[in-house]
Amino acid sequence: MERTLITLTGSSQAALVDQDIAHIGRVMRPSLQGDLGGPILPVTYWRKRLYQLLDTGNLSRGQLCVVDSLLLQLDQFEAEPLPVWNAPAAATAAPFQPLNLAAGRHI
Repeated sequence: MERTLITLTGSSQAALVDQDIAHIGRVMRPSLQGDLGGPILPVTYWRKRLYQLLDTGNLSRGQLCVVDSLLLQLDQFEAEPLPVWNAPAAATAAPFQPLNLAAGRHI
């Protein structure tokens, strides 16, 4: 995996890193759960984004903890099947039987 080094200075870098971490934290799981076609963005994409943040080299302890937590979530997502509530529901009901309300009546 190729990594790109991000270089900024001072508080602007810290603010951008905070914003990026918050964004990833909000959208990563919904993106991985995706829809019936599968994930919108794969695990490899999110790992690359998180490793790019780590490569900045200037993350605070709190930022490192959040990035580590997100990486652990990726590991967990890969290791476990989708939870039951995300799996398509089985068709357990009887087939639809339309009501014959007009039986014997002419409209």
